[in-house]
Amino acid sequence: MLERRGLIRFGPMEVTVVGPDLKPGDDAPEFTATTQDWQDIEVLAHTAGKVRIIAAVPSLDTPVCDRETRRFNEAAAALSEDIAIVVISADLPFAQKRWCGAAGVDQVLVVSDHKDMDFGVKYGCLLKEVRLLRRAVFVVDRNGKIVYADYMPELGMEPNYDEVLEAAKQALAAA
Repeated sequence: MLERRGLIRFGPMEVTVVGPDLKPGDDAPEFTATTQDWQDIEVLAHTAGKVRIIAAVPSLDTPVCDRETRRFNEAAAALSEDIAIVVISADLPFAQKRWCGAAGVDQVLVVSDHKDMDFGVKYGCLLKEVRLLRRAVFVVDRNGKIVYADYMPELGMEPNYDEVLEAAKQALAAA
């Protein structure tokens, strides 16, 4: 299993990133995550036929992750139903359910990677020492190819929302 240091810090601590960085043109690896009702699903199969925006966040209970998830939830309402937005964190499913209910987040699929960190390892997002995901965003086309990938160099940085949404719209138009 690929492990890398020197890519990102968790506060003052340098942490180990497990897994490879993916890039446009790569096949998107299928991954299993847990829904808020504790059901394990294969996320790409669950959203098959759609363009997917997959946003990895460290924890919904932090200001930046809260803002990012709300922003994607608002964007989802204005997007085609052929675009699915998935937010994944290592938060426990019942914590995600509580947070989504309190925040009114109902347009995105919020899932947990806490059990096996399957997504974290396959997408190069697992921060080994703290068992959280590093912030990253991927756009996967209907054929399962990554057409956009961006790893934030700092956990507190937000993605370029306009760029992500444009990549998803272009992937939809190309289909």
